[in-house]
Amino acid sequence: MDAASFQQVLSTVRQLVRDRVIPAEQEIEDTDRIPDELRALAAEMGLFGFALPERYGGLGLTMAEDVRLGFELGYTTPAFRSMFGTNNSIAGQMIAKFGTEEQKQEFLPKLAAGEAIGSFALTEPEAGSDPAGLRTTARKDGDAYVINGGKRFITNAPLADYFVVFARTDPEAAGGRGISAFIVDAGSDGLTVGPKDHKMGQAGAWTADVTFDDVRVDAGRLLGTQANRGYQAALSVLARGRLHIAAVCVGLAQRILDESVRHAAVTKQGGRPIGDYQLVQAHLADSYTEIRAGRALVTEAADDYDSGTDTSTGPAAAKLFCSEMVGRVADRGVQVHGGMGYMRGTAVERFYRDARLFRIYEGTSEIQQLVIGRALVKAAQ
Repeated sequence: MDAASFQQVLSTVRQLVRDRVIPAEQEIEDTDRIPDELRALAAEMGLFGFALPERYGGLGLTMAEDVRLGFELGYTTPAFRSMFGTNNSIAGQMIAKFGTEEQKQEFLPKLAAGEAIGSFALTEPEAGSDPAGLRTTARKDGDAYVINGGKRFITNAPLADYFVVFARTDPEAAGGRGISAFIVDAGSDGLTVGPKDHKMGQAGAWTADVTFDDVRVDAGRLLGTQANRGYQAALSVLARGRLHIAAVCVGLAQRILDESVRHAAVTKQGGRPIGDYQLVQAHLADSYTEIRAGRALVTEAADDYDSGTDTSTGPAAAKLFCSEMVGRVADRGVQVHGGMGYMRGTAVERFYRDARLFRIYEGTSEIQQLVIGRALVKAAQ
């Protein structure tokens, strides 16, 4: 995409977020759902396929463009981005990068158009931060596979049309070896989606358990052409997803800072705006500085990702710093708002709860530390 066209995309998304999504934030919080008109607008603008290849109906954004879009999408409730996030990221990218041509042609145009929602079914009750320990199995049976097991905290599961499901196809293999990925229809016999999870924050972003009880999947739904290659593929798409999440964290932190600055400028104590007091200014200054640092880190990491220089350590560092950073910014935002910051209905109170999840999903902060630390040691050996 040429620079002028991409700038138009950014401007249009920025206007959508500020004119339509932000005014609907409280409704989304109260009803725990994204309004249908917002889903339709997102689909019309191509947001369900912004990171998918152009030849299959997507916008084909580079990682550098992806994160700039993420800065804009992060400025509002995380649930809005989550609605189409899995199509562009972990679910859609699995098909785009590792699917057969037939699989790409069958599924990607629907995902890109917003006609279907994909879901990424990897996490299990005993395999979260270490997905290599997953216990879901896929047994070959003639020209099909039979899947048994359960998944937990699966984003968009109640809305999904397709699941990218990870299952162990070689029970003798240890760790991440012997794991395959499958594209499974949501309406398959034996597939059950549990009730929506009741979460601390991020209302409107639905997650649920998914169980598989002798779910038969045609062998043609094995993602790619070879079994036992799913785990490494998952790590690859998770790296891209982590960079996008880091950008969303920067966008949310900017929103919290903007809310805090406005509050400090008009709210008075002792006859003066609280923004005149140096300790309040210190909170704002610390948040501003950290946001600038996070934005720079994400931008550089995205450039390295696009060039192939670093497709693992940089995304992990960006996700680690920015997810922790937005938590600190949210905490300061509540502090600047004082008692009002603790009241439901205040934006920073909601964002304080929303921000906490970023340090957990797409790999916990501790997992990012391991990725970075291992890479540094390995490079020195």
